[in-house]
Amino acid sequence: MYIFLRNNDYRYAAEQMLLMLFPEERPVYPSADPGLREENAVELELKHGKTYTTAVCRLRYDRRTAQKHVRARTDGIRAGEERARIEQRILKLAFYRAALDVGVPKPEWGCLTGVRPAKFLAGLMQKDGLTETAAVRMLTETFGVSKERASLALAAERAAARAKAVLAPQDVCLYIGIPFCPTRCAYCSFVSVDAPKLLKSIPDYLNALEQEMRSTAAAVKAAGRRVVAVYIGGGTPTTLSAPELDRLLADTKACFDLSACREFTVEAGRPDTVTEEKLAVLVSHGVNRVSVNPQTMSDAVLEEIGRHHTAAQVREAVAMVKKFPQLAFNMDLIAGLPGDTPESFSDTVREVIALGAENITVHTLALKKGSRFLTEGTALPDGKAVGEMLGDAREKLEAAGYAPYYLYRQKFMSGSFENVGWTRPGGEGLYNIYIMEELHSILSLGAGGSTKMVGGGQIRRAFNAKYPREYIDRPEKRRANLMDFARFYAEQGE
Repeated sequence: MYIFLRNNDYRYAAEQMLLMLFPEERPVYPSADPGLREENAVELELKHGKTYTTAVCRLRYDRRTAQKHVRARTDGIRAGEERARIEQRILKLAFYRAALDVGVPKPEWGCLTGVRPAKFLAGLMQKDGLTETAAVRMLTETFGVSKERASLALAAERAAARAKAVLAPQDVCLYIGIPFCPTRCAYCSFVSVDAPKLLKSIPDYLNALEQEMRSTAAAVKAAGRRVVAVYIGGGTPTTLSAPELDRLLADTKACFDLSACREFTVEAGRPDTVTEEKLAVLVSHGVNRVSVNPQTMSDAVLEEIGRHHTAAQVREAVAMVKKFPQLAFNMDLIAGLPGDTPESFSDTVREVIALGAENITVHTLALKKGSRFLTEGTALPDGKAVGEMLGDAREKLEAAGYAPYYLYRQKFMSGSFENVGWTRPGGEGLYNIYIMEELHSILSLGAGGSTKMVGGGQIRRAFNAKYPREYIDRPEKRRANLMDFARFYAEQGE
């Protein structure tokens, strides 16, 4: 679709809306400017007055045309982040309303395109001064969010507010990435390596990781920070052997002061990597949360997505975890996998609830670059079927005493839905809330790590080398990230 921007340069906002409303279209910015003719095109214009700024959308799609205006009061608001936020909001609203006029089905999330709907809701209350009731009403009436999705956002926002209330200004989280998996799943785009192909590099990787831990721990101490949650993810950390896990966890405890740590999580996502020996190692080092992630309990679907394990192995892994009462456990599911149906997904949800996980995360399949689903054009359930899966899961989880506590969205999601973490009372995963709602800094170690520094109304990121070998061979990149971390807190006078 041709995109014409008049009196603004909000390309990202325009492309976000295009991706959500017209997922089959791709943005084109013509060098010439023929205006709206026969081709599918959208024109987004801003008009500035003394009191109001008006967004105008002129849209042509499939031989139908529409024009919508949305205005916002901007007198007294100078150019800057706040004005840009308002201008992008009204441009998106105008685009969204025009799209509905040309026949686009109303999305469940209305015109919201962001990753963090709960954070958007919190912003309506904090930045716009709305009450909770008024903010939810704005979600549904102004932004077109369905009542069901608005209630999810509200539950996640309330959980975030509770988590934020127990944070101290000096608190940070630690993420340690282990980018190895026994095999690569068909839907996956994470930077991870099949362990059989790179087993020889694991000792070198752990050596490099130990070096980064020591330097990071020194920087954390110098900045007066304290670690309140640790999350070891991947990949699949339990791809490592029991001795390798023992070394990793011993290094973590030796480097960092974890006396204030309230939550220590290790992903054991692939049930075919879980053993009692490994679980005993985790518990011996104070780990109190693990993930056992089947994605589905259908053997046919597991085979289709290349998981290389069975539902029976999931049950066996959960039985092993239950032998260690110190461990709370999470289970991840994905709605929209090939070969799955609303009926078979319902069976999966029912069984996972019966297995007794404290947390259950229900993801919507997102087609990511580099995944086999995308490159091979795999047939997938449509948005209607995925919506049925998510609706049925919500009914079953709520009936079983689970409540939503964190929420996020991704690009290229089936039906433009969401991922939701569900918990039994008191079982919220703090790290999940902290990272999704950007409540404080997350220091990310290991290949592909993305450190997020939060403070003073700012968010700054620093990225590690992407691949394991590159991470091992480029210590200078790790040092540069630590300098960014130190500089960030020095600039804030903290």
